Amino acid sequence: MFLHQFTDYLSLEKKYSKHTVTAYNSDILEFHEYCKLSFDVTDINLLSYSIIRSWIVSMSDNKISNRTINRKIASLKAYYKFLQKIGEIEVNPLTKHRALKTPKKLETPFSEIEMENVLREITYPDDFDGKRDRLIIHVLYTTGIRRAELINLKMKNLDLEGKSLKVLGKRNKERIIPLLQETIIFFKEYFVARESLPSTSNFDFVFLTKTGNKVYETLVYRIINKYFRKVSAKVKKSPHILRHTFATHLLNKGADLNSVKELLGHASLASTQVYTHNSIAELKKIHASSHPRGKK
Repeated sequence: MFLHQFTDYLSLEKKYSKHTVTAYNSDILEFHEYCKLSFDVTDINLLSYSIIRSWIVSMSDNKISNRTINRKIASLKAYYKFLQKIGEIEVNPLTKHRALKTPKKLETPFSEIEMENVLREITYPDDFDGKRDRLIIHVLYTTGIRRAELINLKMKNLDLEGKSLKVLGKRNKERIIPLLQETIIFFKEYFVARESLPSTSNFDFVFLTKTGNKVYETLVYRIINKYFRKVSAKVKKSPHILRHTFATHLLNKGADLNSVKELLGHASLASTQVYTHNSIAELKKIHASSHPRGKK
């Protein structure tokens, strides 16, 4: 199957995250299992587009969403491209495949009032956890960094004197993000609280648990949910919504799209433009309420 080589290719050459590589492997193994059970075919050279199409229909019949199907086919397409690259197959059966239509997924950011409430109105515990939790929310909202970037932020990449931090984004792309003065104050308060942690703590990383280990994905997710439940009725409350909120609020205030792209660490403007929808909606409201003819 050449799956081991494909995994190395994704990790070492394409610089994909561990999570992404695991998802690709899972999708490919699922497809091979389907081919074996449904068609008794395991030879990659015999896996035609008609078989792939049958898999797509099977997933659709099992109520798997078009978005998920597209993701699985994208994994398979990347795998076939790799096999073509190393000369194991001559033709990629997915070359002319067109993705299934999906509804536009527009996540609702937190409002400025909700952000003000979570940062100003809530009383955070006056202990290590409270100071860390407040800082995590503040950093996610004021820098727009990803959850993984926050988790892996190291002390050597934090420059409080220079009011900036350096993050390692997708595909090991580095970017420098400015820090607000208020964020720096919260960092200093957190570091004072951090002195109470065990001497065995992993102080290379900025954000730690109270046992001294690096924070982890589910903990960060729980922190966001815990505090935003108090101020927001929105269904989805996650670190990514804070990143979405960061971008939307900047654009609402007139920030340049290219500048927001650089802050977010996007490879192209197309990825950033998804955030302009909410900005346009806000502009429509302002236009309707402010223009002399808007109330006619």
